[in-house]
Amino acid sequence: MSEVRFEQATKLYAGNDEAAVDALDLQVRDGELMVLVGPSGSGKSTALRMLAGLEEVDAGAVWIGEDDVTDVAPKDRDVAMVFQNYALYPYLDVAANLAFPLKMARVKGAERDRRVRETAELLDLTAYLQRKPAQLSGGQRQRVAMGRAIIREPAVFLMDEPLSNLDAKLRVQMRAEIASLQSRLGVTTVFVTHDQVEAMTMGHRVAVLRDGRLQQCDTPRRLYEHPANVFVAGFIGSPAMNLCTLAVVAGRAALGGRELALPASANGAHEVVVGLRPESLELADDGLPGRVEVVEELGADAYAFCVAQLPSGEVRLVARADARHPPASGDRVSLRPRLDEAHLFDPVSGARLGD
Repeated sequence: MSEVRFEQATKLYAGNDEAAVDALDLQVRDGELMVLVGPSGSGKSTALRMLAGLEEVDAGAVWIGEDDVTDVAPKDRDVAMVFQNYALYPYLDVAANLAFPLKMARVKGAERDRRVRETAELLDLTAYLQRKPAQLSGGQRQRVAMGRAIIREPAVFLMDEPLSNLDAKLRVQMRAEIASLQSRLGVTTVFVTHDQVEAMTMGHRVAVLRDGRLQQCDTPRRLYEHPANVFVAGFIGSPAMNLCTLAVVAGRAALGGRELALPASANGAHEVVVGLRPESLELADDGLPGRVEVVEELGADAYAFCVAQLPSGEVRLVARADARHPPASGDRVSLRPRLDEAHLFDPVSGARLGD
C-alpha cells in the first residue's frame, strides 16, 4: 500500500501569523494521481515539500502507507521528486543522469544498466542516452528528470510544477504523457500546479487550496459541476464562472427578468450570490441587456466578454457564443440565463447553498 495521508498537517514559518499549510486533512489513494492546485501562496508546494520531508511538520502528521513519516529523513521516505527546473547534472550524459540515484543506492552495475535501458525505452530516450542535457529539448530534459524518479521504483512520485518551463504546445503533450505513464505504472502520484486546466485534465482527483486551507477535494467533473464555495467556483473553469450578487426580496431573487428558485437554506437572506458558467448564458432575443467588450475566438468555441447592468451596479459577464457567427466588440446583446443551471452561494461565508 502506498496511500498518502495528511492528518491535520500544519506548517507555520517563523515571523508569519498565518500558517502556510493549515490543518490539512487529505488522503491520496494507492495508485491515484492527485493534483494540488491553487493560486500562488496557497500552500500547495509547501504541502508537497512536507510530504517529501523537505519542510518540517509543525503540527499533525504525514503518513505513507502504514508508516508515520512525519519525523523520517527525506532519503528514508521512499519518494522520488521531479522539480520545476529538472535538476539534471549538466556534465553527465542521459544514461549517467538516469543511473545516478541507483549509483548512490549502491545498486550493482549490471542491474543499473538494465534499469537504465528499461527506463529509457519506456520514456523514448534510448536514442539520447549519450547526450548531455544541453543537447536536449525541454521535453526531452523533462523526460530525463521523470526517468530519474521512475528508475528508483519509489512508493510515491512527487511532482512540483514540472511543466511550467515548457511552451504551451509541449505542455499539452507532456501532461498527456505524464497521465498515461502514471496510469501504466500505477504509482501513487502527487502533482502540484497553479494551472487549473492542467489540474482538470490530469488528476483522478483535484485538491483545491487557498491560503493554506483545503477548499474542496473531488473529481474534476464534480469540482466543475458542484463547487463547494465561491472560491472554487471562480477558480475552476476557463473562462471562470460568472458570479453576481442579487438582492433577495420577499424570499425571491431575479436575473434577466426570470425568477430564481431559492433553496430553504437561503431563508432569511437579504442577498445571494448566483454563479453561472459561460455556457449557461445564452445570447438571445431577451434577457439581461449587455454590451460586448471583447470576443475571444478559439476555433470551435467563442466567448463574448460583456458588460451588463444589475440593480446593484455594473457587472462583467462571459457568455459562450456561436463560433460560426460570433458577435462583434461593441454589439448590444441580451443575455438569457439558464437559471436551472445556476449555482447559489452564501454572500458572507461563500459556502454553497442547497444540495
